[in-house]
Amino acid sequence: MAELNTDGGGGNGKGGKKRAKKQSTKVDMTPLVDLAFLLLTFFVLTSTFSQPKTMRMIFPEKIEDDGPPPPPIKDGHTVLASKDNEIYYYRGQLDEATEMIKTDLTAKGLRKFLIGANKKLIKTLNKLENQKLKVDANDTAKINAIDREFEEAKTKDKQIVIVKNDGGATYKNMIDIIDELAISNIIYYYPAEGGFTEREEKLVNEVREGKVEGGEE
Repeated sequence: MAELNTDGGGGNGKGGKKRAKKQSTKVDMTPLVDLAFLLLTFFVLTSTFSQPKTMRMIFPEKIEDDGPPPPPIKDGHTVLASKDNEIYYYRGQLDEATEMIKTDLTAKGLRKFLIGANKKLIKTLNKLENQKLKVDANDTAKINAIDREFEEAKTKDKQIVIVKNDGGATYKNMIDIIDELAISNIIYYYPAEGGFTEREEKLVNEVREGKVEGGEE
């Protein structure tokens, strides 16, 4: 309801001056609190929380003792990790003629061997990468065709690497080995369970004790 002024001309009777009306300094914070909670809810729902870093590892299928023996490894190699950061490898199937080689986790060690063993695929992938660099960025059809060739080349690769440890290797050793496999474009690698076989343990000990030559090739 409107309030009527009964002063008859304004003022307060003393010089006709109006007295300033005191304004309340109280601020209602309720809308600000509501807004803060709405913003908090929005950012919580739209934020992406950090994901744990994981490493892709594929284990081979277990073979029953009474089942057929595993097929021979023709285009494969086995990398062995042992105590004191010792790394060994051998080519193909383990038999009486197998030569155990001692190496290390450096560019001139395991990586050099893996790149040499995988040079055919690496050459193909590098060739496709160079072709892709020469294609116009707007030519998506050509780029997609090269990407398909790239994936097909990796799918057709028959290089297999088995990674084993005897319980004395560290997690860092295993991660470093997998890093070297990735750098060398090894597509198929499998960490094996069960540790070294008796034959592998014997060959490693012979190299370790200097009974046979097992240095880097």
